[in-house]
Amino acid sequence: MIEKTEPGLHRPLPGLWTDQNQTTFVMDSKFRLLFVCLGNICRSPAAEGVMRRLVEETGLGDRIEIDSAGTAGWHEGKRSDPRMRKASARRGLDLTHLARQVRRTDLAEFDLVLAMDRQNLADLLALDAAGLYPARIRLLCEFCTRHEAHEVPDPYYGGEEGFEHVLDLLEDACTGLLDHVRSRIS
Repeated sequence: MIEKTEPGLHRPLPGLWTDQNQTTFVMDSKFRLLFVCLGNICRSPAAEGVMRRLVEETGLGDRIEIDSAGTAGWHEGKRSDPRMRKASARRGLDLTHLARQVRRTDLAEFDLVLAMDRQNLADLLALDAAGLYPARIRLLCEFCTRHEAHEVPDPYYGGEEGFEHVLDLLEDACTGLLDHVRSRIS
């Protein structure tokens, strides 16, 4: 289900890379965020869209890089679910991302890898078989400030209200996440 390639470099702090010999060097200064769900067609691309808007509104586009992926590769190369695109468009979001599967190297390349639910979290931690990056892999809902949800539910098999609920959670969590990132890059 998840690609099993070995990581080459790992990134201890934003903008710094450490190779396997523990040599540290500067690559870039962007803080990198990866949102992850199962198929990368509903929750994670919507989180990417919400976060992009928040980052652009705060003028931090040159300091924060955002991407999304899925733990499964069933939808690779496809656009987001049309129901999520429609719900997102009502909120002024344009989801243009094409689905991709998460890679082991993503754990090294992103400063935070944000899982939508506990199963995604477990899959990501399993991908980190050597245990190099557990502090980078988090549940996105940890950053919610208005909702008490622990997971972003998968709206795929539900109705329109499920997509709206997901977007409500994502807007809350991404706002809290942006506050967290700002404290790390300032």
